[in-house]
Amino acid sequence: MKKQRGFLVLAFAMLLGIAGCGTTQSGRSDDGSVTLEIFNIKTETAEQMDALVEAFENDHPEIKINLTTVGGGTDATAALQSKFSSGDEPDIFMLGGLADTQIWQHKLYDLGETTLAKQAIEGTLEGATLDGTVYGVPMNIEGYGWLINQEIFKEAGIDNDSINTFEAFEEAVQLLDSKKEELGLQGVFGFSGAETWVSSQYSSNFFAPEFDDSLEKTYEAPELSVDYAEQMKNYTDLVIEYNAQPMEAMDYSTSVEELFASGKVAIIHQGNWIVPTLDSLDETFTKEKLGIIPMQIESPEESKIVAGPAWYWGVNKDKDQEIIDASIEFLTWMYTDEQAMTAIVDEFQFIPAYTNFSSEAIHDPLSKEIYTYLSEGQTVPWVHNSYPDGYGQNIFGVQIQAYAAGRISWDEFIDTLQTSWAQEWE
Repeated sequence: MKKQRGFLVLAFAMLLGIAGCGTTQSGRSDDGSVTLEIFNIKTETAEQMDALVEAFENDHPEIKINLTTVGGGTDATAALQSKFSSGDEPDIFMLGGLADTQIWQHKLYDLGETTLAKQAIEGTLEGATLDGTVYGVPMNIEGYGWLINQEIFKEAGIDNDSINTFEAFEEAVQLLDSKKEELGLQGVFGFSGAETWVSSQYSSNFFAPEFDDSLEKTYEAPELSVDYAEQMKNYTDLVIEYNAQPMEAMDYSTSVEELFASGKVAIIHQGNWIVPTLDSLDETFTKEKLGIIPMQIESPEESKIVAGPAWYWGVNKDKDQEIIDASIEFLTWMYTDEQAMTAIVDEFQFIPAYTNFSSEAIHDPLSKEIYTYLSEGQTVPWVHNSYPDGYGQNIFGVQIQAYAAGRISWDEFIDTLQTSWAQEWE
């Protein structure tokens, strides 16, 4: 265990023990019903979650749900910590991988014997399992990488299926840039460098192979060598040179909603979670234009995207057993009830993480493509969720901004990545 991380977790647990003496709103009401408090941070599917909760309540009048959704520019982690420290503890809340799981381990119920844990696709429980105990069940599978506008590629005379090396990717980018005016592009890329969470995700492609594509090995690694620094520099320099505006200044809304959805950039670094947003702006975009291009990191012949569970549902173990049972009942219903399963695929447009779903039920073309990469073993996991606490955004994301702005050299960037990681073990 990383010494600094372990100390912070212990300190935070002590803080919760001192401050967590208040009352919560969950529990049994006078009419005999049970009320659950759920803390959700997936703002892009907030409306769909509200509708699902309503459907559950209609089928389960004895269980009521208060759903709190926090995100979209709000620090969801701080908001969750605030709820716990105030005593207003949720019954169900979300975990972003092993780092979150360790922080909240003292509050999490063992879900290993639940139906969902037993039906989870092989390997999808790793991001919420510590010392053999399953503390969370996956929300879904999400994949990301270079999302492209295939229509723009076609207009430029580029066959995106033939891009299977970095050199081919570079040539495609340069060709798009040379035709920028006739294609109506403000830039080839719309990388959201101002959003350090995007940069953190971007790092996974380059860090995962160093740790044998293992979340656990990443989490327990005492040092970072950055074995694939050359490949990372090649991709990063290409983005900086051909981005629509200074990479370090571009936010999510500008990248996805203003530029990509309107065809003013051809490539962004995002995942299938943006499908509902794109559909709301242009109902034809995801069906006719959206595609994904993998990276070649370990070898020129090995093309991979990042895919796997990004978030897990955890259940608060310190509640009455009746509340715990109701929480598990709701989560199980979400992924096993026929009506809910249809909503998960059609309305949420999730890639299911459970074996009771059929791959044929996935309608979204991008999600189908991501599922194919996953089933064929052409993916690396979300290792950035296993970095030292805050490392991906506060170190990698901030330092890549500095490099893009020319304030530090590449060697200084790599040195900071290595030394900051090592400091977690001092």
